[in-house]
Amino acid sequence: MQFGMPTLIENRTLAENISLCKELGLNFIELNMNFPEYQIDKLENWEEFFKAAEGNGIYYTIHLDENLNIADFNPLVRDAYLETTRRTIEVAKRMLPLKNMFGNSDQSLTINLHMHHGIYITLPDKKVQMYDRDFAVYMEYFKIFREYCEKWIGDADIKIAIENTDGFRDYEKKAIEYLLNGSCFVLTWDIGHSKAIKEIDVPFILEHKDALKHFHIHDGKENPPKNHLALGAGEIDLVKRLEMAEKCNARCVLETKTIEALKESVRWLANRFT
Repeated sequence: MQFGMPTLIENRTLAENISLCKELGLNFIELNMNFPEYQIDKLENWEEFFKAAEGNGIYYTIHLDENLNIADFNPLVRDAYLETTRRTIEVAKRMLPLKNMFGNSDQSLTINLHMHHGIYITLPDKKVQMYDRDFAVYMEYFKIFREYCEKWIGDADIKIAIENTDGFRDYEKKAIEYLLNGSCFVLTWDIGHSKAIKEIDVPFILEHKDALKHFHIHDGKENPPKNHLALGAGEIDLVKRLEMAEKCNARCVLETKTIEALKESVRWLANRFT
């Protein structure tokens, strides 16, 4: 199995993240496009990223901006997010040789994607999700998204991995199943997120376990809900989840949010799993 780290807010530069990744003996860094230093215009200076990784024997995966919403009703916003996705795929293609050099040849390079819930309208007796009300429109945008992504990726060894967060809505499950029936979409299982919401997404994830190719590994608790804890600091049966990741031939990001929690997680892995 290969383990990586997220870009950490304590590290202000790519060099600091790479130094920590190498120090901990990890294989890759997941570049997070929520950070200003990893916006698409920065990533398009791909030669700098490539040389830094190559010189240290690591590679990258990419995490799309969590605000990215390819079903936004505003066509200007939707087109901007589609263009962001297209350009991110082009960057991923540039980074593919790193994965081929330092990763597993039978694992695709992944671009991680959150499902945006959209807005809801509060009525006196309930809340109505706009994507649920206008489901036909919502699905039409996902059909366009799948078609474009398949065209942009082509035969490159790249997959877009859809991550669980705080519970998939029913309309999202239908859209995800549609995407998974295409050629370039897989699933990310964030085990801390699912623990913090009492594992309500687990049945859906396990129904599609053949699509599981990426894991975000961190510990979590249900009561009170917590996640992004160091491995061993929560309530998750981590060995069981890691065995599932291994069986799925998935790569794993140790997605803690602090340097110290990441170090604790690496120590836990060395003592309990690897």
